Amino acid sequence: MQSSSCDIGIVGGGISGLSVATFVRALRPEMRPLVLEQAAEPGGAIATFHGSGYLAEWGPHGFLDNCAESRELIRLAGLEAEATVAPLATFVRYVCLDGRLQCIPQKPLAILRQPLIPWSAKLRVLGELWQKPLPGEPAVAQWVAHRFGSALLPFADAVFTGTYAGDIERLVIDAVMPGVRELERSHGSVIRGAVGRMRSAGKEGRGKKGLPAMTSFKDGMAVLPRRLAAGLQDAGMLTCDASVARISRQQDGWRVHTADRREITCRHLVLALPVNRCLVLMAAALPAMPPPMTVIPEARILSVLLGFDQRAQIPFGFGYLAPEREQRFALGALFSSHMFPGRAPAGCQLVEALVGGRRHPERLELADEQLIEAVCADLGRLMTLPPPVYTAVLRAKAGIPQLEAGYTGLLRWRSEIQAAHPDLHLCGFGWKGIGINDMIKEARRIAGVIGAQASTEMAAEVKPVYF
Repeated sequence: MQSSSCDIGIVGGGISGLSVATFVRALRPEMRPLVLEQAAEPGGAIATFHGSGYLAEWGPHGFLDNCAESRELIRLAGLEAEATVAPLATFVRYVCLDGRLQCIPQKPLAILRQPLIPWSAKLRVLGELWQKPLPGEPAVAQWVAHRFGSALLPFADAVFTGTYAGDIERLVIDAVMPGVRELERSHGSVIRGAVGRMRSAGKEGRGKKGLPAMTSFKDGMAVLPRRLAAGLQDAGMLTCDASVARISRQQDGWRVHTADRREITCRHLVLALPVNRCLVLMAAALPAMPPPMTVIPEARILSVLLGFDQRAQIPFGFGYLAPEREQRFALGALFSSHMFPGRAPAGCQLVEALVGGRRHPERLELADEQLIEAVCADLGRLMTLPPPVYTAVLRAKAGIPQLEAGYTGLLRWRSEIQAAHPDLHLCGFGWKGIGINDMIKEARRIAGVIGAQASTEMAAEVKPVYF
């Protein structure tokens, strides 16, 4: 049995674990973190594909630049010069409505001026001012229909398809948009609460900053975890191929037991893991405080890469999303070579179509040839496309956590666990959100707690909605 010790044991070498370690090193250089990653390479769900001159993503394609913690992490990684951005104000987005791609403005008032819904439905949106908050924890679809009217359901569907590949009949509004739900409860109206926040921001000198930009890197998203990992590996603070079998509470901290019979003792333990993997370890480690659920649903998607020559008439912008009512094969598609340079060979264009999700897991079982044929037929009804000059199918291993019934109870249990064990910290894919900014922000908070620079949970954030 090989034994060692460190100040902070971090289980999981995805973006959450790497970020916690990087922030701790910046805040408290004298503290020694050790990241344990079960895979041969760190990065978790973030991975970049390179093939035949095309560059695509297995996982997330980028993150918005409106998060201070993410900007700080880029600086600590020394990646400012390698970042590339696609501003939302310039790169439009589309929603498939009635079999056609409709350009969607990113500002609420501009959306209302578009002929996307009838005037009666637009007036119903203003009726939100007088709608009483729904009790309990309603599904997103129920909440949107109650507050703004059923005409907005296709747009809500597109938003949460793009974020979670989820089902708005099952996603819970209190879980996916807790800040908006708090506005509703505290002001009696989302619109009234949003106006109040804007007025307060104006008085405090925090006026409009314009639309954010989508951020990636010249060589793909994998550059970020790779650079963070390199700094930790050079300092001997990252071990890969280290599968954690269990964790146990000690009088003065925690002990991590690996599958190859190593033991690491630490004063602080960070489980920077996807929710379901974390629940397995926690249920065994603290049987007196079992989680209210042992597993949460996940949605899986795959990407069909289509390379086209210049004859393809791909609309300028980020891409499009398709609400379920449109009965399309693909959930949507990213116009990748429009967004970021270097995603396709010279004279070619790249489209990444997304398939599967919470509603259609059966499509993931199709053979590559069937998927490519179905996606080409689907997209060909929306834009003029010649036969592709390149195709590939990326089947991601990581599922997307679905924040459905029971999830808010899971968050309350997490808070109780951390109150009872201040030296234990739970973060990662699905805890407090699924976006890169969500995970980096939570990692920065935990690093501050460990470094004694903060001690409380952050208030629920009111996030703008972008398609």
